[in-house]
Amino acid sequence: MTANPRIAFIGAGSTVFMKNIIGDILQRKATSGATIALMDINAERLKESEIVAGKIIATLGVPAKLETHSNQRKALDKADFVVVAFQIGGYEPCTVTDFEVPKKYKLRQTIADTLGVGGIMRGLRTVPHLWNICADMMEVCPNAILLQYVNPMAINTWAISEKFPKIRQVGLCHSVQGTAYELARDLDIPLDDIRYRAAGINHMAFYLQFEHRQKDGSYRSLYPDLVKGYREGRFPKPSHWNPRCPNKVRYEMLARLGYFVTESSEHFAEYTPYFIKEGREDLIEKFGIPLDEYPKRCVEQIARWKKDSDAFKAAEKIEVKASKEYASSIINSVWTGEPSVIYGNQRNNGCITSLPEACAAEVPCLVDDRGIQPTFVGDLPPQLTALIRTNINVQELTVRALVEEKREHIYHAAMMDPHTAAELDLQQIWDLVDDLLAAHGTWLPEFARGSKGMKAAE
Repeated sequence: MTANPRIAFIGAGSTVFMKNIIGDILQRKATSGATIALMDINAERLKESEIVAGKIIATLGVPAKLETHSNQRKALDKADFVVVAFQIGGYEPCTVTDFEVPKKYKLRQTIADTLGVGGIMRGLRTVPHLWNICADMMEVCPNAILLQYVNPMAINTWAISEKFPKIRQVGLCHSVQGTAYELARDLDIPLDDIRYRAAGINHMAFYLQFEHRQKDGSYRSLYPDLVKGYREGRFPKPSHWNPRCPNKVRYEMLARLGYFVTESSEHFAEYTPYFIKEGREDLIEKFGIPLDEYPKRCVEQIARWKKDSDAFKAAEKIEVKASKEYASSIINSVWTGEPSVIYGNQRNNGCITSLPEACAAEVPCLVDDRGIQPTFVGDLPPQLTALIRTNINVQELTVRALVEEKREHIYHAAMMDPHTAAELDLQQIWDLVDDLLAAHGTWLPEFARGSKGMKAAE
């Protein structure tokens, strides 16, 4: 091990996200002298990220070194950690396709990056590129830890563990810590006074405990307070995270299931068959469901990226604040041995005993110089297990399609999706998949391409 880590950032053209992650890493004493290798296929965005990263180093006055690469393998060479953040196919054309083609079948979505037909297509586009990174890692940095910030997180993590089981990987999301912050805000309780434990799968993990520390040192469950506040119309409070969505979906699920889900309502509304229904605009209005939310965000992010990019380039120094992302904590713990706890996505391997061994589970993980060690959870409450399995069905069939290169499993995955199956009949589902595969064309792996449809068995 060298004195300072080498950190490769694949997809560094995501300038604002890169700024947060690199800023976090360089604010830690043990990693302030890291070599940062930025890589992106977009030369213009890579140059802008290089300028931003350089100004972060100057602002902090740290001895970090900076490299930029258009060649992935060179960026990865001898890396200790690999951060991945990219969107294959971008907003245009692929995200637009994932939303507009289903609309022809009156199938509406909110985010379409994790589950549903949009999530399936995104998985088909994304996994081959992650596999390509893993193949290069096996050649030039086989012991590096892959910190994967790409959706669909569960499909990606599962697919990597199937084809590259020796890669040390973790899928990272900010939903657990972000939602805890939102609930603390609703309750008007300092987050530091709240203790929680969550488990499940990415975007469908639940707080198994959500408790308030009392003056005598004991803890009291906050679930009765959350349900009461919801029933009285006090919760959820308007959120600056997404003012378009008041998060009523997951409060409603709390009232029905007894547990609060860690991902946002705009996501969760399309993971179940209950909230987005043709001809039921009353549900859309009642629960504040933001249809077409992700395309709106993309347009806003593109505009904000341009504004921020211009500001960063003009500024002599860049303000660096700590983010809520786990990457720097993981890197610091592995590098120094100083333990930390994060929520990560890895192969289940019996951590959650009521879910399949091979699925990608999101559980508390201990991190130290031995790496990332997921903790044992045991059985989830049966109603949570049942709901989570409906999503795992879609994930597993998408992974099977990719690993076995079986096009028919793409259709099977769409058939099993709760929202899609609640809205469309079998023939409509198969026709929709045909249309999406044809529209995406070469963005997809070769086995999935083409306009020739799959036929039901005679």
